[in-house]
Amino acid sequence: MNRLDPAYGALALRLALGVMALSHGLLKVLVFTIPGTVGYFGSLGLPAIAAYATIALEVGGGLALIAGVLVRPIAALYVPLMLGAAIFGHGGNGWVFSAPNGGWEYPVFLAVASLAQVFLGAGAFALLPEAGRKPAFA
Repeated sequence: MNRLDPAYGALALRLALGVMALSHGLLKVLVFTIPGTVGYFGSLGLPAIAAYATIALEVGGGLALIAGVLVRPIAALYVPLMLGAAIFGHGGNGWVFSAPNGGWEYPVFLAVASLAQVFLGAGAFALLPEAGRKPAFA
């Protein structure tokens, strides 16, 4: 087993993206609440379905990324989600994410990291590794 195998880099990225997506989704459910999130999306001119889809992708997709299931499609869906967050949610707040209400640098970084995950694939220790790749634990 080669510890410099790119599969371990893909694993690290997958876990980081999964935890980040899950934590933001749970924040929308448990802290902001679903009605509060729907209201916030509405204040941005976005339909309620966008709030529900965002929560579903962040919670369900985050869990899927952590587990290593459907990694490329989930990561691909996360790219436009994060670009949308950058444009609609953070675009008017400036670039730096430490700005009041968060700037757009962080969601754009997550979009690029998600795109990298699409290219890299699931990596090591995925429950459903891509065709032709043996799981690292086999």
